[in-house]
Amino acid sequence: MWEGDAPSARKRSAAYAAWRPMHGGTGFVRAGFYRQRGTQWTTEMANPPIKNGVPALEIKNLEAWYGESHVLHGVDIVVQPGEVVTLLGRNGAGRTTTMRAIMGLTGARKGSVKINGVETVNMATHRIAHLGVGYCPEERGIFSSLSCEENLLLPPALKTGTPGMSVQEIYAMFPNLAERKNSQGTRLSGGEQQMLAVARILRTGANLLLLDEISEGLAPVIVQALARMIKMLREKGYTVVMVEQNFHFAAPLADRFYVMEHGRIVEKFGASELKEKMPVLNELLGV
Repeated sequence: MWEGDAPSARKRSAAYAAWRPMHGGTGFVRAGFYRQRGTQWTTEMANPPIKNGVPALEIKNLEAWYGESHVLHGVDIVVQPGEVVTLLGRNGAGRTTTMRAIMGLTGARKGSVKINGVETVNMATHRIAHLGVGYCPEERGIFSSLSCEENLLLPPALKTGTPGMSVQEIYAMFPNLAERKNSQGTRLSGGEQQMLAVARILRTGANLLLLDEISEGLAPVIVQALARMIKMLREKGYTVVMVEQNFHFAAPLADRFYVMEHGRIVEKFGASELKEKMPVLNELLGV
């Protein structure tokens, strides 16, 4: 359940980027992992060369606060266009705060956050969204008063010059949503709600996707469907930054990894280095 009802058309863009959940959980439990099936590790360096001179996302010395609590301490991340990058770390490491800080949803923040070369650290959230950024928070933000399709059509298209996916393309990617398009939003299963939360972003034309724990608490068959979705998005040229605690879900999908601890980046490496980094990951994450 979410506070308020659907915002007016004039305020949709800002409201969509800053929905707030009411207290309470989803009631879903963690159930299994997606495992690699013949996927080849991509060979990318931990610090890849810049393509066309401009990264899709470049974060330098980012610091962020919630009130007086200093949460991020000099975070540096670079994501190239078309990459899938995963932020790993334990709960409380600062991964979700990093996503929120990119969108301007924390308190004070310092440093530099450039999206396609545009400095955004002093921008309002709705202006950041209009640079082509789609943020899918862990809470999903499905409006209970709207049907599945009404939720899908709610956010306005962004003026990025890149058209979003059509409803038909989205239904082809997520057949479950086509079958449930007239169902009330909160009557969808947890997996269907997660698909809807991601699909809603894809329709807007956003090409930099920030996905926070999209596999959490979902059945293995749904997790596998989300993994296929990430692969399809990469093939279409989307740039994806994922926060994931489900290492077995993220490992076959990501080109590069950053590991966070206590609000800092403590490790970064490419997928080709994953095997040799497993002892370090085991120590940092317990995987």
